[in-house]
Amino acid sequence: MADIGYLCIWLAIASAVFAIAANLLGVRRRYPELVASGEQAVVAAAGLTSLAAGFLVLLFLMQDYQVNYVAAHSSRAMPLLFRLSALWSGQEGSLLFWAWILSLYSLVVVYFNRNQHRAIMPYTLATLMTVLAFFLSLVALIENPFKMLDFVPQDGNGLNPLLQHWAMAIHPPMLYIGFVGTTVPFAFAMGALAANRTGSEWVQLARRWALLVWTFLTIGIMLGGAWAYMELGWGGYWGWDPVENASFLPWLAGTAFVHSIIVQERRGMLKIWNFILVGLFFGLAIFGTFLTRSGVVSSVHSFAQSPLGPYFVGFITFIMLVFLGLLIMRWEELRSPNKLESPVSRETAFLMNNLVLLAIIFAVFWGTIFPMISEIVVGDKITVGPPYFNQITIPLFGALLVLMGIAPMTSWGRATLSKLVRNLALPFIASGVITLVLFLLGLHGPALIAYAIILFVLAVHVDEFYSGSRVYHAATGANWPKSLVATVRRNRRRYGGYIVHLGILVIAIGVVASNVFQLERQATLKKGETMTVGDFSVQYQDMQGLAFPDRDVTVALVRASQNGRDLGLLMPSQDLYRATNQPQTEVAIRRSPTEDLYIVLGGWEAKGDTATFKVFVNPLVSWVWGGGLVVVLGILVAAWPDGRRRTSTVRIPEAVPAK
Repeated sequence: MADIGYLCIWLAIASAVFAIAANLLGVRRRYPELVASGEQAVVAAAGLTSLAAGFLVLLFLMQDYQVNYVAAHSSRAMPLLFRLSALWSGQEGSLLFWAWILSLYSLVVVYFNRNQHRAIMPYTLATLMTVLAFFLSLVALIENPFKMLDFVPQDGNGLNPLLQHWAMAIHPPMLYIGFVGTTVPFAFAMGALAANRTGSEWVQLARRWALLVWTFLTIGIMLGGAWAYMELGWGGYWGWDPVENASFLPWLAGTAFVHSIIVQERRGMLKIWNFILVGLFFGLAIFGTFLTRSGVVSSVHSFAQSPLGPYFVGFITFIMLVFLGLLIMRWEELRSPNKLESPVSRETAFLMNNLVLLAIIFAVFWGTIFPMISEIVVGDKITVGPPYFNQITIPLFGALLVLMGIAPMTSWGRATLSKLVRNLALPFIASGVITLVLFLLGLHGPALIAYAIILFVLAVHVDEFYSGSRVYHAATGANWPKSLVATVRRNRRRYGGYIVHLGILVIAIGVVASNVFQLERQATLKKGETMTVGDFSVQYQDMQGLAFPDRDVTVALVRASQNGRDLGLLMPSQDLYRATNQPQTEVAIRRSPTEDLYIVLGGWEAKGDTATFKVFVNPLVSWVWGGGLVVVLGILVAAWPDGRRRTSTVRIPEAVPAK
């Protein structure tokens, strides 16, 4: 089975290479039959890559420990869920998983565009297959997941204890689907440039794909934060880790792109800018993949030292040079006759939004790669920690939120400052009054400024929903809830975007509270002793030892109370995995909408007579996850089809045009 899986990889590479050649030769020589053959080769590559991935999954399920990758990342004691997730837990399997997802994306692109967009599709598919061939070649030549051992171990080493958590069974696939998916809008952009179809066609194709990819990146980042919060035992969910940054960078670029294409669709502007952004979207995703697999950064998320780094650098350089070359060729044709007509127009607001996002991207990118640069220049890795990222990005995020509040109140084209001031007056006054109340209640400093901005943006969006509903209510006499739902349905894209903005605001509220107002205390307690953190009291009662097939668990029994009200027992623990002799902390969390009580068992002495605990009180941290759900809901609303079937008027040409 391992040999067949490895053969499938090579056959998939051959199919991808044939697809590249057939599509490019077919479109240049005007042989539609050859283009059609190239499309079938894409289907074949997807099928063969799926077979290879399927065989690797079967080897895990069959517990074939003669396969080195299976032995290194699974064991007999592992539950079925973690045996399945072991597919992407190591270097070799994750690369195959990356290629498998891309092959499925390519299959979907072929299926939905088989009778339309014929001018750009050959170049689009050639781009997709180039990326697929690269990743499959890494699997076949450098990181082979089907490599066999000379002997058959009785059992495997088991999965890394850090990865044996439900979130890690979902978080990596979500990020992979997002990372890999950036290839599709990039491929459409390459197709548009190569075919000289640089109008709105490729933007319409890329928009839904970009939203889909951005959604999965959002879910992946949120799940990664949840995993870090529950599993790493440090009381937080985002630490500006290099691999966290690697997922955040393409998310930022995607955010800029999905906003910027609105200007091109509405006003025919920012064409060059949009090509640059989609290239950045894809390039940063590949950079993130390189960062996690090259071993150049130290992170709990990254893989070990690997020879893949130079190959990734070479590939990124090659494909970006081709992309920039095509962009330069079409530069003059991409210039828009429309210009910014007002400094307070919506176009200007979107452009400023993009500039701020690019500033954040540069700041995060520089802080992430600086240790690598310092090692090359001075021979020593200089670590860049959270203080740098917080100092640079927090003001920029504040500016981004302000723009989020101003943009909905601006007008397209020849907007005037007086009209903008009138539109902003009511939200500004409403948010100012609430901010004053917060100040009188004792909220001061950076938190007050942050919440003042959030309240302003919230007031703007509430006003937008109210204004739209009021018009429908006045015209139909429907009640207010029905008017609100109807308003959203009539303009899903606009109000879906506003719902996304509301989700971002909910996340911002949680981030500010859980960082500014977090309480932390560490103490060593004897049995029966109590420590107090804020309104919470934590009493150490007892310690127990438990044995499982793969690990030994030490559990502390802790009784928690808040202002004298009993909250029950919490059980922080430490697990010791026998196969690797690796300890793993399991935190105990008592959740509520207002604050989390977060307890970590740090250590113990004299068989549990005394134990050390670290306790955090994290205000509004659940709002971070709740805001993520609102963001996803908004994307679904914005991207949901309107139910009206659109018939294509595009006919299949007898010969595929060369341009």
